[in-house]
Amino acid sequence: MTGWVSERLVVAAQGGDPESITAVVHGAHPHVRRFAEHLCASPQDAEDAAQEALLVLYRKIGSLRATAALASWMFRIVRNECLRRARRRFDQADDAAGLVASAEDEVLQRLEAERVALAIAALPDVQRRVLIMRDVLGRPGRAVADELGLSTAAMKSQLHRARTAVRRHLHPTD
Repeated sequence: MTGWVSERLVVAAQGGDPESITAVVHGAHPHVRRFAEHLCASPQDAEDAAQEALLVLYRKIGSLRATAALASWMFRIVRNECLRRARRRFDQADDAAGLVASAEDEVLQRLEAERVALAIAALPDVQRRVLIMRDVLGRPGRAVADELGLSTAAMKSQLHRARTAVRRHLHPTD
């Protein structure tokens, strides 16, 4: 049992039973949404990532091998979708700035963006959200603090910790 659906229901969904598939997707929604809200940079990205994960679940539940792996499979899809959306924001910012000069530069930028995305994903929830909202989305500090229910000082402290952790992750010898 995954905690929110029975193993029997998952097996029936894997077998293609439409009512079971609907029940599994419906049961997964609040859990997937909550996880996406903690991982993604914005509420819009969280909703989009959750919907994408539920679509993948709907389309590919028959390919899931172990019924007990359903929750971890869903959360991995959400995590990957949130990372993909963060990478896209980095790529759009780079493209808008005209920073790509050659194919070699583009490959190096993509590798660096992947390293940054992994460093950001490794941050604790609050630090990740503060960093993405301030440094990626460019939101004002007061708005970030208000949205996350933090004081401005606490938001600044979390942002400093997040930047330091990402810097250490990217440059471990410094």
